Amino acid sequence: MADRRAFLSASAAAAVAAPFLGHPGQALGSPEATASPRTRIRPQAPDRELKEVLREIDPRRIERTVRRLADFGTRHTLSAQDDPVRGIGAARDWIFEQMQRYAAASAGRMTVELQSFIQPVSPRVPAPTRITNIVATLRGAADPDRVYVVTGHYDSRVTDVMNATADAPGADDDASGVAAVMELARVFATRDTEATIVFAAVAAEEQGLYGSDHLAQAYKDAGADIQGMFSNDIVGTGDAHDGTPPEHRTVRLFVEGVPTAETPAEATTRQSVGGENDGASRQLGRFVRDVAENAETGMKIRVVWRRDRYLRGSDHVSFLRRGYPAARFTEPRENFRLQHQDVRVEDGVQYGDLPRFCDFFYIARVARVNAAVLWSLAQAPSTPRDVIIDTTQLTNATTLRWRAGTDTDLAGYEVVWRETTEPDWTHGTLVGAVSSATIDISKDNVQFGVRAIDRTGHRSPVAAPRPGS
Repeated sequence: MADRRAFLSASAAAAVAAPFLGHPGQALGSPEATASPRTRIRPQAPDRELKEVLREIDPRRIERTVRRLADFGTRHTLSAQDDPVRGIGAARDWIFEQMQRYAAASAGRMTVELQSFIQPVSPRVPAPTRITNIVATLRGAADPDRVYVVTGHYDSRVTDVMNATADAPGADDDASGVAAVMELARVFATRDTEATIVFAAVAAEEQGLYGSDHLAQAYKDAGADIQGMFSNDIVGTGDAHDGTPPEHRTVRLFVEGVPTAETPAEATTRQSVGGENDGASRQLGRFVRDVAENAETGMKIRVVWRRDRYLRGSDHVSFLRRGYPAARFTEPRENFRLQHQDVRVEDGVQYGDLPRFCDFFYIARVARVNAAVLWSLAQAPSTPRDVIIDTTQLTNATTLRWRAGTDTDLAGYEVVWRETTEPDWTHGTLVGAVSSATIDISKDNVQFGVRAIDRTGHRSPVAAPRPGS
């Protein structure tokens, strides 16, 4: 396919004369920025500011956070809410206080709120119970209505999911995720981002995803434009402590294929074009590898094409149910003796989710992966909208159309494609600041997409087209 001729429609040809960037940080028109009409796609390199962000993530702070959360004894959703030293209420107040301190350094850009509601009786909630999320919002400077969300859940549990009194340190599940999110909030608070980023510690995940469900629904009711969400759940170590070789530099990313919120009409379209691997969450997963699997993070992202693990689910599912693209980070191999267990020694084997089994440098590397993704999303243009692949007539060329974006630093668009059997985008052609392009490649043979690029080379996630006129 690489040897075939590509051409641009008349509407796009002139735009190609203005070269795009090879990576962020290059000036438009620099010799390094030139690109042939068709190129192999390369990963997006971190820009200077992102490298600074990654250097500031501190494993020692992360360790202190994990140990402090474990020291509350239990953070069970049904535990005490008014005890100053033990229970979920004490943990809630401490997280809120820390987030407020981070926000104080933001010059007003970051605000922090306690988002509370009463959860009615449910299978794992025997009486109406107050549940509270801690939500820190860093408002974007250029495109504040575009939102990205990252969460960890601060509740914990033991073997009996209804046992609210036993010690449930929850170091890996999920003080690790909360510590990563809090460290991200601290580092991002002092920086300007174009889009808005939300850093949330959510509650009641173990009882039924109730905290994240409320958060996602609140955004849905407000009509929020959430273009990406990530749950960090069980990101404490690359060592399963079970005799298997550790993977200190690998993190799993679970991304669904068929969208959870897909309508019957959307299913019919997907089936007709073979779009099972091209939903918005899959595009988000591809974006993660593109911007966060590099020497600066020191991590390999093992993308798993599933919504989540067998018999399990995390807070990203709450966002998937509302139609938002979302994914879940988790460690490469879990040890089930060390999560959802009473703290005990049995036959000489330690059970329980204790801080001693966490690797705080590993959590810091996972936080760097998240930072690379969130920074790259928030500094890039919005994902293209209303992308259409023209199906009004039979032709071996492919015409794509999309709604022109309004981003202030938008430079233009890139049409990308891959063989239907390829997991990632392989080729692209830069088409300029236009809203349509024609490529001399048959839409019957490959999968197409479109992404936006700004003047410094930041690229949006790809948007897959739907058939239309």
